[in-house]
Amino acid sequence: MKKSKATLTLVLILVLGNIIFGAKYFLISGELREAKAALEIQKTNEKILDFSKFFIKEVLRAENEVDFDTRLKLENSVRGLEDEEIFNQWQKFTESDTEREAQAEVTNLLGLLLEKIRVDLKSQI
Repeated sequence: MKKSKATLTLVLILVLGNIIFGAKYFLISGELREAKAALEIQKTNEKILDFSKFFIKEVLRAENEVDFDTRLKLENSVRGLEDEEIFNQWQKFTESDTEREAQAEVTNLLGLLLEKIRVDLKSQI
């Protein structure tokens, strides 16, 4: 009788341990998913900021006409953002016929870039 009681107690302890470890696993895997999502947001934000800085430096502050290599870098950089809305706005800017139209489209582009930067205020409190 003592042997079966000890065996039953051991089995219960092992089952409870498995339940606790299983619950911990699911909690930690949820946290991992959240961390991966936050990392992706951060990477996207960095790409947007890098493109914005490069665009401002090479286009808006340029004293001369933008050369082919710079245009190519900008095009590749905007494609690297992998955002269709930003790319479409970029196309509108690059296909502008007049300076006034280009100014309006660049304003729209910069506004869109700022809107696309995602900030999680909960994590900063």
